[in-house]
Amino acid sequence: MTPQAYVQQKAASSGSSFYYAFLFLPAPRRAAITAFYAFCREVDDVVDEISDPSVAQSTLAWWQTEVAQAFAGKPTHPVMQALMPHTQVYGIEDKHLLSVIEGCQMDLNQTRYLDYAGLQRYCHLVAGVVGEVAAKIFGQTDPRTTTYAHTLGLAFQLTNILRDVGEDALRGRIYLPMDELQRFDVKVQDVLKGQYSDRFTALMRFQAQRAHALYEQAFSMLPSSDRRAQKPGLMMASIYRTLLQEIEADSYQVLHQRISLTPLRKLWLAWKVQALGRL
Repeated sequence: MTPQAYVQQKAASSGSSFYYAFLFLPAPRRAAITAFYAFCREVDDVVDEISDPSVAQSTLAWWQTEVAQAFAGKPTHPVMQALMPHTQVYGIEDKHLLSVIEGCQMDLNQTRYLDYAGLQRYCHLVAGVVGEVAAKIFGQTDPRTTTYAHTLGLAFQLTNILRDVGEDALRGRIYLPMDELQRFDVKVQDVLKGQYSDRFTALMRFQAQRAHALYEQAFSMLPSSDRRAQKPGLMMASIYRTLLQEIEADSYQVLHQRISLTPLRKLWLAWKVQALGRL
């Protein structure tokens, strides 16, 4: 299997909303974002699929070495072999990849966040930096677009966190800030045991409102000169915001299930932005 085929398979098999936005890109940009996304999936899978923390730490350390080797001209993993031809063209630097790895390392070392400021740091590494690189690949021309990409990445990650509260709890992780659980009188044990309450609903409503505000903030930050180039990001925003609305419509029943959109609906939402320019 060629490196290009490997990353294509990795991206397609993930079922991610991101994949549907890639479909509308010209071939060179699609190849670059597919390789970058496959890298993100590889390092994220280390945390989710390797149960022994020491093995996971060693694997992430290996990835740090692989990134250094790749930027020195000696990539060995098919993901890095597929990605490296695009790094110079689109301004992808080793620091971007190392930030994503650092965010995954946080998942191994930290299962609680005391406050929103601490959570934001994590979200920046695993989503904001990803948004920054994606914006470059999509065709960014205005430096202000980076701030838009960081903000939109934060909105995406908060949406993911709301969707995955139950799944994360099964792994012993709670990303909802501890001080906000206390404010809404939601006990950690209630989340870990999957127990719903009016207090939990109020907490989730507060989190959803924050995410909605971030989407609006991001849209207002996108320079008009880059709006056309950044359509793939807006496609993802349409899909993710619709997912957030589904979570709200289902009264935040996320402790026992994973609320999701069908592939056909994701494709329709992406096409609507591409064809009509509407979110």
